[in-house]
Amino acid sequence: MTELQRIEYEPAPLLPPAPASGEAQEFISLPRPHLDGGAPLMTVLAHRKSTRAYANAPMSIQTLGELLWAANGINRPETGGHTAPSAHGYHEIDIYAALPQGVYRYEPTLHHLVLKHRADARNMTGYQDFVSKAPLDLVYVLRGSQVLDTPPQQRELFAGVAAGAICQNVSLYCASTGLATVVRGWINTRLLADALRLNEDEVPLLAQTVGEPVAN
Repeated sequence: MTELQRIEYEPAPLLPPAPASGEAQEFISLPRPHLDGGAPLMTVLAHRKSTRAYANAPMSIQTLGELLWAANGINRPETGGHTAPSAHGYHEIDIYAALPQGVYRYEPTLHHLVLKHRADARNMTGYQDFVSKAPLDLVYVLRGSQVLDTPPQQRELFAGVAAGAICQNVSLYCASTGLATVVRGWINTRLLADALRLNEDEVPLLAQTVGEPVAN
């Protein structure tokens, strides 16, 4: 890889989570997605890209609900099928949403958010300085107890594939609606696990920032 191809970052200082801003509800019920919205698939693929600059603009509850449903929501209620594939139907990846008012875990079955921590942990989701400026940072967490019967090598492979599928779903939704996003692997897993209030068998794998792009 040449110097021109590499993307260099100045690490932002690792600070503790900030106090939550706004009311942190125990549960946030999310509106159902508008299934007839968005751009055609080929147009979406043509516009999919990674963005590392975000406007200081809040995210609406409608957008948050649609984005999380697109990520890994239930799209076949009769069978419990998800929008993202999972080997053997393990669904071992949980989505955590770091919002200004707190850290939440997405529950696909009920399509709502459950409060985990009343703190603004966006700055803990990665080393890049933009992570604390966007309205939403998603963290994809492997729930180890879900895959105990699987050989360790397959656990890593299956979890990586599942997390990648969720990331791409989010990226395509963002491209369809004009949002900016970037997937990030440069995270401190130990500090992030503490910030998200994870259990010992839960491991953060990837993070993804979402927000409005900076106006040109």
